[in-house]
Amino acid sequence: MSPPLFWIDEAPAAGSEVELTGPEGRHAVTVTRIGAGETIVLGDGAGASATCEVLATKGKDALLVRALEYRYVDRPRPLVTVVQALPKSERSELVVELATEAGADVIVPWQSSRSVARWVGSKADKGVAKWRGAAATAAKQSRRAWIPEVSGLASTTMVRARCAQVIGAGGIVVSLHESGSESFGRIGFRGVPQVLLVVGPEGGLSEEELTDLAALGGHTAVLGPQVLRTSTTAAVALGALGVLTDRWDRGQS
Repeated sequence: MSPPLFWIDEAPAAGSEVELTGPEGRHAVTVTRIGAGETIVLGDGAGASATCEVLATKGKDALLVRALEYRYVDRPRPLVTVVQALPKSERSELVVELATEAGADVIVPWQSSRSVARWVGSKADKGVAKWRGAAATAAKQSRRAWIPEVSGLASTTMVRARCAQVIGAGGIVVSLHESGSESFGRIGFRGVPQVLLVVGPEGGLSEEELTDLAALGGHTAVLGPQVLRTSTTAAVALGALGVLTDRWDRGQS
């Protein structure tokens, strides 16, 4: 089993000694019950990490460690952005957890026309904060070198602009929908710099949204014979991309 991962502001260089403190230190000592002599990984969530030996615990919220090996991992290619329409509240953070575990690089919460959930005012700030927390926790659990970026809440106009930018840079935009005219597996993803996946809410993407994104040059594709829930669609698509591209051939994301 791989050593547990904890987040730190800066991954230490090999041979250096550092303290893991704050919430991560408290979690390591009181929840994970890490002790002297054990091995952990300290990562900055931006590609850098260090395998460390625990030298001692300090109270209930700190560890003293010595870095044994420093490592840096590039982001996988193509870069994958998930534009996720807001799901119902009980599945909101699950969407982020699954997409993070499956390798999403950027997650964009989207207030689509059919989203039942409505993030207005301070609710949007709280929702984004929860998604960022869920992404950091899921990245730690899955031993990712990179914590995915979670953007602010996007309107349809903002999503349209992001899609146009990806297509303009030579990337591919795919709206995932059960009535898609293309098979996801037959789209030529290999070699492109970016992929943007658009996932609708429980009621699906509207005809206007599908038409609008297709007019920009995006694909409308179906993943497979089953109709997936909004909470699992991105994760399944990311798994397929791992096989259809080189993303899974280059180590951790």
